Amino acid sequence: MRVGYARVSTREQAASLDTQREALTEAGCERIFEDVISGARSKRPGLDAARQFVRPGDVLTVTRLDRLGRSLSDTIFTVRELAEADVHLYTLDMQLDSGTPAGAFTINILSVLAEQELQTIRARTREGLAHARKQGRAGGRPPALSPEAVDAVLAALAAGMSMADVARVHGVSRWTISRVKHAADDTPSEDNS
Repeated sequence: MRVGYARVSTREQAASLDTQREALTEAGCERIFEDVISGARSKRPGLDAARQFVRPGDVLTVTRLDRLGRSLSDTIFTVRELAEADVHLYTLDMQLDSGTPAGAFTINILSVLAEQELQTIRARTREGLAHARKQGRAGGRPPALSPEAVDAVLAALAAGMSMADVARVHGVSRWTISRVKHAADDTPSEDNS
């Protein structure tokens, strides 16, 4: 029996899920399991259900290898687990079949290359952030309030204005005002130094 598995990262990718489902149906999959979840998340109920459903001799089919695993080790673990259960993995994009020596070899090589690409992207990101920090730039969002606005917020709070009112006046969330207040409370005063 040919069983399909499709995965997308977000609900906004519904068109991709439809495309995967259509491709798996055209490939002869009698049953298709799906997940709408990030590949980085460890719990994938659709994949777990597919692995429990397949029987020896079945073929688990995915449109691309990256739909199966969130990392090299995860993909290889899943492929090995399927092989131990005498279930083949088949990828539609490259027509790879883990049941053949050439297919198993190619799947392992592609998994290694995908993991290497991910590690390279992570390393470049870390290098870029370190370079930016050396130049005095910090990553992340710019502050919602200027230093002058922070002073105005603290003055308004000290005068008895509520956090909700201060937030409304400055066009920010109550959480932003709360963080400003807590940061000021945590800063030692000059009188105590």
